[in-house]
Amino acid sequence: MRDEGTGVHAVRAILREPLPPDVDALDGGTGGLHLLGWLDGYSRVIIIDATLDGRPPGTLRILTPRFAADFPPLLSAHETGLKDLLCAMQLLDTVPETILIAVSVADIATPAIGLSPKVADAIPTILKTIKDICQP
Repeated sequence: MRDEGTGVHAVRAILREPLPPDVDALDGGTGGLHLLGWLDGYSRVIIIDATLDGRPPGTLRILTPRFAADFPPLLSAHETGLKDLLCAMQLLDTVPETILIAVSVADIATPAIGLSPKVADAIPTILKTIKDICQP
């Protein structure tokens, strides 16, 4: 799983922090369309995912995709699931404000436990970014 698990590691770190009462954290994994029910009713959703975008590993980009085409190319191994989820929410007219924290990785194919050092070093920045986004 290696750096493909960036979102999983970030959610685990988030769950170790106190969350405001109106904030929930969910490891959506590769849930794709199965997440429709979970996301229904939220006004804002923050997605954290690894991306093979050619940038140095651990680089963060904050994106606000409104359409499937707004996602960066080669967004991890479950690119289609996230795009399909957004398209389905558009069809149902239930699209929340969507913020994507794209974390650049160099390799998602090599099986290994844990994150590569540069991607692991990005986790505190991801947490700070999420806290900043969730500030009233």
